[in-house]
Amino acid sequence: MAANETFVNVTAGLEKYEGATVAPLGDDFETVGEIYSESPRITVRSVSVFYGDKLGIRDVSIDVGTNEVIAMVGPSGCGKSTFLRCLNRMNDTIDGCRITGEIKLDGQDIYDPKLDVVPLRARIGMVFQKPNPFPKSIYDNVAYGPRIHGLAESRHDLDEIVKTSLERAGLWAEVSDRLDSPGTGLSGGQQQRLCIARAIAVSPEVVLMDEPCSALDPIATARIEELIAELREQFTIAIVTHSMQQAARVSQRTAYFHLGRLVEVGETSRIFTNPRHKLTEDYITGRVG
Repeated sequence: MAANETFVNVTAGLEKYEGATVAPLGDDFETVGEIYSESPRITVRSVSVFYGDKLGIRDVSIDVGTNEVIAMVGPSGCGKSTFLRCLNRMNDTIDGCRITGEIKLDGQDIYDPKLDVVPLRARIGMVFQKPNPFPKSIYDNVAYGPRIHGLAESRHDLDEIVKTSLERAGLWAEVSDRLDSPGTGLSGGQQQRLCIARAIAVSPEVVLMDEPCSALDPIATARIEELIAELREQFTIAIVTHSMQQAARVSQRTAYFHLGRLVEVGETSRIFTNPRHKLTEDYITGRVG
């Protein structure tokens, strides 16, 4: 098949980006691939993000399916982390940030002015790029969310939540005899798993992960990836990663962002072996990014 039959035509109006010649995406651009899910947990329609008068992401529409891992990839500054933070309104904390469009969780508009963001962020948890345990004990790090959300009626209930969360995060066997020790005293990989345990302790529906392995060594990274595969059975997971190999290992769907636009989305196996857009192919093969 000829190249211009395999890929969307992006040969007109070339520009430079990170040393590579690429094509801008015009006003009439539409995302390539399968943006819809048969069983969506989150639906996103025509979302744009502005920082003052600057456009961060533009006209993004995508579904995040129930009990799937979706990986968001693309060059630095392409908007993937900005988009991830839209999904639990973390961008609300940034002065001058404005969001248009619609994002729904289980059919409910998460940007409804009447919606309380505190329970929303319990339903959509977040794990950040750098482990950020609270300056508290291991136990209190995990117990913090259930306490403030009133999820435990007794100390016994709280103990069970802490134990179950640490077990799900693959950390219980390593810390069960030192729950009163500071969470900050753990290794980097253990701290990140503690943060995951803290996020899932409030029984969220969705877990967002913003490059959760970027500060970890290969062994710790492998453990987190195994954990993601296990957690998918109970949670929907959206992960931002710069690692193509990681996206291929952990996700069922992949979304490629470029210069604030969602270029292509589809099954991970298809995206990595038969991308439909030239920009996606250039990124996966290392020509851009």
